[in-house]
This record gives sequence, structure tokens and C-alpha cells, in this order.
Amino acid sequence: MIRNAALGSVALLALAACNAPDAPKTPEAKQPEAVASTTPAAADVLTPQGYGPLKIGMTQAQVDAAVGPPPANVAEAEPSECRQYQAPRAPQGLLVMMEKGVLTRLTAVRDSAIKTADGVGLGSDGEQLKTRYGASASVTPHKYQEAPAAYVTLWPGADHLLNTYVSDPAARGLVFEIGQDGKVAAIRAGGPSIQLVEGCS
Repeated sequence: MIRNAALGSVALLALAACNAPDAPKTPEAKQPEAVASTTPAAADVLTPQGYGPLKIGMTQAQVDAAVGPPPANVAEAEPSECRQYQAPRAPQGLLVMMEKGVLTRLTAVRDSAIKTADGVGLGSDGEQLKTRYGASASVTPHKYQEAPAAYVTLWPGADHLLNTYVSDPAARGLVFEIGQDGKVAAIRAGGPSIQLVEGCS
């Protein structure tokens, strides 16, 4: 009888030992997955070279594969030389510009939450922006609005391009359009097309 009681105790201890580790492991295993899902990817910033899977210089087919084809009305109405549109799988407010079948510019507009690698986004203070970049940027008057509206242009690593009209297709830069309220209203990234103020013109 004593032997049976001892065997029963050993069985209970073994069962407890098998079941005990299961409880704490489940929440710990899920924790890294939750953190990963809320951490933004490093590529999700607007740079002179592009945004996420979109890289300046891509062909129309490559852009279509990355973010979907242009809406039917854009494909039909816009000339093939240049078209600007919101791609179906691109972030809201990120416009794609294609010139002769090549991606030449990306523009963050309206309610876009996209930011640059420096943390500049729509609504950022224009004066602080000018101070931050200083002599590394050129500031020019806005074409349609009075000051403080302006364009702040950067050609990173190519300061010699400042205050000139850039035509080199290999050049990559950023233009911050500051509105009359003194805030960043749009950000253009890419090649020489960032200098165009009315879409394709």
C-alpha cells in the first residue's frame, strides 16, 4: 500500500513537471511577432532614390509589379510621355510619375503620412526645415503663392547642383514645397523631374 502511494506521488510529480513549462512559453513565443508587426521597415521612408519597393529608374512593368498598374482612366487619358497617378497598392497620398515608361519621381501629397529619412513629412515647419539644411539646400520662391511659401531643394552629395536647373538624369534629389501657412505641403523625390511644379510640366 505504501509502495502504491509512493508510485502515485511519483506519477503526479512527473505529470506536473511535464505540464508546468507550457504556461509561460505561450505568451513569450508570441511577443516577438507582435513587436515585429508594429515596427516600421527601414525602407518605408522617402529618399531621393525612392520609397520601399519603388526605385527611381524602374520600368512601367516593374512599377506595376510592385504597386499595381495605373488606373484605367489614367492609362487612357494621359499621354505616354508622362503620367502621374496614385497606384492601387502604393501608400495613400504617394503619387508615381512615369516618363516614357520610366519611374522618374515620387510625390507625397495631401494626407500622406510618409516621411523622409530625416523625419520630415507633410505639416513639418518650413522655417525649421530651412535652418536644418542651411547651405546644403537652395530656397526659391513659390510659383503661385507669396512667402513664406517656397521650394527647398536638396541634391545630396552634389551641392554644385544647387541654384541651377538640373538636367542630368542620374541626379537624385528632394524638393520640399512649403505652403503659405509655412508648413510642408508636398515632398518630391527622384531625378530632374522633381523640379517640375505642375505634375508633368
